[in-house]
Amino acid sequence: MADIPGVQIILDDMIITGETSELHLQTLGRVLQRLEEYNLRVNEGKCEFFKDKVQFCGHEIDSHGLHKTGEKMRAIVDAPEITNVKQLRAFLGIVQYYARFLPNLATILHPLHQLLKKDVKWKWTPKCEDAVKTVKTMITSNLVLMNFDPTIPVILACDASAYGLGAVLSHKLPDGTERPIAFASRTLNSAEQNYSQIDKEATALVWGVKKFHTYLYGNKFTLVTDHKPLLAIFSPRKGLSSTTGARLQRYALFLSGYIYDIQYKSTTSHGNCDSLSRLPLKETEINKLDATEEFLNSLIDKLPVTCSQIASATRKDPVLSKVYEIVSTGSIGVDTSDLELKPYLNRRTELSLHQGCVMWGNRVIIPSSLRNQVMEELHSGHVGIVKMKSLARSYAWWPNLDSELEELTKHCSGCMANRPSPKESPIHPWEFPKKPWSRVHIDFAGPFMGYMYLVLVDAYSKWPIVKIMKKTTAGHTIDVLRAIFADYGVCDELVSDNGPQFVSEEFRHFLRMNGVKQTFSAPYHPRTNGLAEKFVQTLKQALKAAKHDQGTIAIKVSKFLLQYRNAEHATTKESPAKLFLGRSLVTRLDKIKPNLQKRVESEQAKMVRSVNDRQFDIGQSVAVRDYRAGRDKWVSGKIDSKTGPVSYTVEIVPGVTWRRHADQIRASSENVPVTRDVLIPILPITDTPIQVPASASAGVVPAASSPTLPQAPMTATTGTTPDKSPDVVPERRYPVRERRTPVRLDL
Repeated sequence: MADIPGVQIILDDMIITGETSELHLQTLGRVLQRLEEYNLRVNEGKCEFFKDKVQFCGHEIDSHGLHKTGEKMRAIVDAPEITNVKQLRAFLGIVQYYARFLPNLATILHPLHQLLKKDVKWKWTPKCEDAVKTVKTMITSNLVLMNFDPTIPVILACDASAYGLGAVLSHKLPDGTERPIAFASRTLNSAEQNYSQIDKEATALVWGVKKFHTYLYGNKFTLVTDHKPLLAIFSPRKGLSSTTGARLQRYALFLSGYIYDIQYKSTTSHGNCDSLSRLPLKETEINKLDATEEFLNSLIDKLPVTCSQIASATRKDPVLSKVYEIVSTGSIGVDTSDLELKPYLNRRTELSLHQGCVMWGNRVIIPSSLRNQVMEELHSGHVGIVKMKSLARSYAWWPNLDSELEELTKHCSGCMANRPSPKESPIHPWEFPKKPWSRVHIDFAGPFMGYMYLVLVDAYSKWPIVKIMKKTTAGHTIDVLRAIFADYGVCDELVSDNGPQFVSEEFRHFLRMNGVKQTFSAPYHPRTNGLAEKFVQTLKQALKAAKHDQGTIAIKVSKFLLQYRNAEHATTKESPAKLFLGRSLVTRLDKIKPNLQKRVESEQAKMVRSVNDRQFDIGQSVAVRDYRAGRDKWVSGKIDSKTGPVSYTVEIVPGVTWRRHADQIRASSENVPVTRDVLIPILPITDTPIQVPASASAGVVPAASSPTLPQAPMTATTGTTPDKSPDVVPERRYPVRERRTPVRLDL
């Protein structure tokens, strides 16, 4: 049909027109011919020909243009007559909501405002009726209504009263004002009127979305409600609580197929929908039994009491009757500080009504008069407290249900007699001792591998002692313990189990005489003496592993103890030997480790041997190092004396000795060329210039002075100063200080 002018098609709806009757007939003929070519048929009963106006795609079309259909305005035009002040206030709510679009509104509504005065008796007059009709006409005109535009944001506002639902589909214009597209309302049926208020408000949202599905599906829109709890339940960005009512869960699942945001608006600002819900059209929706109703019926049928009994008892219960009113009306008209009501008020957004019963999620709230019957039914199988609670959570609830079920189980003799042992309590740790060998844990291990073992463990260092026992009587135990005390001293406290050796009067007397405090673990509770018990397990595992090793059982125990005492303990992070003895025990493994002390001693021995190789005897002829400038490096001499381990004085010529280190001396056998010119006197060179005294410039003539030869140092052998003209000039070891004749002034 695309090439035929004057034809528009949406899915299977077709509209045909023309500027004149002749063109209209020509177009109609071409359409029918085209349908015949493609073997398509139309239903004559659904066709309308030569109409002055038609409804097409939600609009009414006539020669004057595009108009809203009556269906969109019927909720306003056909609204029921106003019979009381409450309904009048509801009607004025929607009028005031769109007051900005209605001119001369105050004048038109004057007769209606007169009825709202306190002292005026209600009397509906023709003027009041005319005012209502005038306002309805203005609201449904182009002054307020506008056509749907998918490019403008869409708002769907819904509300519910005790008996009706209202919905308004609007556009939000760029200036922030709302212009309605369509109005809708209906009366709740008898089943829906028994819903809780939150269920009614949710029903209004779902019904409004279904009503305007064509405008909303696939487009993002905003849902507006005046019931705040629904924001969390229907929020597309939040998960749904498991305690939410079954009906609300189903509604949330339905709304998840749409793209929307949900928004809260107070009742005073929600007048357009509030009016429609309070003045709904006299029509209802008759539905088949709701799936939620079937589900809740099946739950109540499984209880030992009937739905009618619960409903009757709920109305008579002093607490649940108030809860029923709160849930049904949605308003709290009671004292919220009442402790009995508090558990219900905390859950009021999750409570609903079903056939006169108050529901929390999918659980029936049982009135106090029927609770014993329900508990007896839950306990009839003696399934245990956990399964009883699980079963109860599927059917019923009331405050303190879990604690009442626990009390019921505690007073049941059959349940208590066959109750399993309680869960083991956490181990209470022993107080950590302040010093080694203060508290010692003792125990017997065996018979194991043909022997009995007396085990002692120090609580501070975890140092273990194991003695192989042939007899385990109290006397033999005392003898072994006395020998241990002789090695390590007497401990302060001894912890043991209730073995016959330890509880005997002989053993107790031995401990009392030694001033040892005796502590027993709880009977049949080995974990109390866990330190010794744990070590016994470790010892047995080690001996089992060494079963095929060579050696006697005593050798195996000794090897195990040596390694155990040196190993780091999991609790202290230190080895028992280090905490008990202050050092680790030396083992064969220590022999293979590098030893710093031995390495130093070995190196020192090498040095001693090297020094011994450089020893000289008194009177031995040697060559010594000469450090005088301009001379040969070595001169001959003989050892005069030994001043240290490697220091000597060497006589060069009679009366002259030099002190030298062994590294500066060589034996004559080394064939060192030695010069003999040491006997030639040499005038030493000094760096000190001859200075003229300051007094010379003053005309004072000093005494004649000249540089003097440096004096030879004191020798170590004679302690005397050599002659002024020695045959050998001693080496100068430091600068010579110049001597000058003192200057005297003649006054």
